[in-house]
Amino acid sequence: MNQKPFCSIIIRAYNEEQHIGRLLAGIVAQTEKNVQIILVDSGSTDSTVRVAGQFPVEVVTIKPEEFTFGRSLNLGISRAQADLIVMASAHVYPVYPDWLKELLEPFNDSQIGLVYGKQRGCQTTQFSEEQIFCHWFPDRSVLRQATPFCNNANAAIRQNLWKEHPYDELLPALEDLAWGKWVQERGYNISYRAEAEVVHVHNESMDGIFNRYRREGMAFKQIYPQETFSRRDQYRLFFQNIFTDWSGAKKQGRLGRNFINIWQFRWRQFSGTFQGYQQSGPLTWQLKQSFYYPHQPGLVVKSEQNRQVDPISYQEQAVPGEPGNSRK
Repeated sequence: MNQKPFCSIIIRAYNEEQHIGRLLAGIVAQTEKNVQIILVDSGSTDSTVRVAGQFPVEVVTIKPEEFTFGRSLNLGISRAQADLIVMASAHVYPVYPDWLKELLEPFNDSQIGLVYGKQRGCQTTQFSEEQIFCHWFPDRSVLRQATPFCNNANAAIRQNLWKEHPYDELLPALEDLAWGKWVQERGYNISYRAEAEVVHVHNESMDGIFNRYRREGMAFKQIYPQETFSRRDQYRLFFQNIFTDWSGAKKQGRLGRNFINIWQFRWRQFSGTFQGYQQSGPLTWQLKQSFYYPHQPGLVVKSEQNRQVDPISYQEQAVPGEPGNSRK
């Protein structure tokens, strides 16, 4: 009964009733059973907390006006009992039952301080977002990568390192990049684990996409103040990426239905990044309302599988929060 958990899983959530049930069902289906699950809810007004209550979850709350990604994580990790901390977005779900095992495997090397896993989109994911996932999260693992890139939608860290250096609570985004940078400067390595795969449901509006890249631009400028992002960079990257995406979509026979969406997505990505670089000052409550609390409708769907391990069959489970399902 007093055995230390295999890991503590921190989930940040706001109005995630459509997605949280699938993530928690995927955690319950993992081969590793002795886990602690902590949900940090930032003022949900839907059934997120009620759905989570149907699983073995500890719920802690943070006021919306106090929320940042870093502060929410620090609050959740402060309740963790395990030596290894897993972080998962409330709108991801694991593809395979060995997700946790694979994600935490690199920590057998004492010099690994942070591990992050693969992310893929679903049937409702924007085509350009799919290309970003493929670029950021390739199919081959890297035990020790050269850059501090990582992503806390699907990642794990050592709690003792977090105690030494908690997440930056003042950054509007990219708290994971800032922490990864510190880990490498501290002499530890970052590992990418392709086998630890999740589906990431990003069903944002175009305004939501702009806000996401705007806050990331603000954060990147704070982490790397010497960096610049000019109008020339904005237009150069915009045109380079839309032509690359159009070419890729044409090869896949998907250009017709994605032509306009590719243009819209990439424009908001790079115009948001430009605006973020211009506004890297204090994170006000007005900005928090814009950045963190947009309306994000969407429906979780099945992803592709390409491993030899059988994927989790969510269709055979009664997943709370999904249409027609309930958990007794």
